[in-house]
Amino acid sequence: MTDHHPLPQPPAGGTRTVLVVGGGASGSAVTILLRRAGIAVDLIEAKPDWNATTGSGITLQGNALRVLRELGVWDQVNASGFAFGSLGVTTADGTVLFVAEDIQTGGPDLPATLGMPRPRLQQILIDAVRASGATVRLGTTAETLKQDPDGVSVRLSDGTEHRYDLVIAADGLNSATRAAIGIADQPEPTGMAIWRIAAPRPEGVTRTDLAYGGPAYIAGYCPTSEDTIYAYVVEANRDRASIPPEAYADEMRALAQHYGGVWPEIVKHIEDPAEVNYTWFHRLLVEGPWHRGRVVLVGDAAHCCPPTFAQGAAMSLEDALVLAELLTTRATWDDQLLTDYHARRLPRVRMVVDASVQLGRWILDGVRDADVPGLTRRTLNALKESP
Repeated sequence: MTDHHPLPQPPAGGTRTVLVVGGGASGSAVTILLRRAGIAVDLIEAKPDWNATTGSGITLQGNALRVLRELGVWDQVNASGFAFGSLGVTTADGTVLFVAEDIQTGGPDLPATLGMPRPRLQQILIDAVRASGATVRLGTTAETLKQDPDGVSVRLSDGTEHRYDLVIAADGLNSATRAAIGIADQPEPTGMAIWRIAAPRPEGVTRTDLAYGGPAYIAGYCPTSEDTIYAYVVEANRDRASIPPEAYADEMRALAQHYGGVWPEIVKHIEDPAEVNYTWFHRLLVEGPWHRGRVVLVGDAAHCCPPTFAQGAAMSLEDALVLAELLTTRATWDDQLLTDYHARRLPRVRMVVDASVQLGRWILDGVRDADVPGLTRRTLNALKESP
């Protein structure tokens, strides 16, 4: 049941207290924004290394960059990545079929797209969280959450207990907090999986190119700095237990070696299986309320989509922006505030999740006359609007 009573208000001159569970993009972003408004924030992150070394690359569209600018980290992001404004589509042999100009979803003063190493983005956000004055506990999870009319009592895995006015669950796709508060939605595989690796940037690669056909559904790459790219191939998902991690490089190379253009140069660097990441595509959208009482979901805990539109991080960052805006501008923290947050986010997130899944479905089904340009244009134009 959703609590329809106001959340506890701090005494006059008192400070509200928030626990953020998870230190990825959405958790870090909401922490930075709440701390800016003087709200006391504890952030806990299950991984002892705060995921600072995990992942190959990330593609950020303008609407993600818009939030990063609001966080005050745009200059570092811009200096660490590779900005571009077009997308190429090629045949499997590397022949360019057409080049489309990207839509600037973050407005005319930000690049349409920026690629960067995922660990570098995480480190920029980590540094901003630490500079914000938030209390950070790494290698720590929330073991129990007990709500009452006055707040939330949380027992952490380090044995300590704390009281908060609000708990923000930013603990990702398989969120334990989501399950703990009784939201039963689970991520569902979409039927595709992706192999990714970071590699040196071949001469002349200045945008994302996507090759359709060949042994994989898609083979693509994105420049992530002056010197690096991340490259990926998308295939039907397979039983992960049937692919030993020591074979990851062999598996990715077997798919990638059939592509032309700059791919032969990329393939030379697919050597170390530990550098290759294999992930299934999932879909999740919690349609009902994103909160129970005074615990609220953000980011992948509430929704996720295949990276066909490169909007996963953007949607998570936008969640943080909208929730923080409401929490820092309303005098009363109540059920209506969290209901309004959900109402603002759901239509936009649903559009992105549905469009991302639709693109993948067309590819899986081999639909030849699918209106990919139309769907892309409609979706990205809608994202130009502020969240």
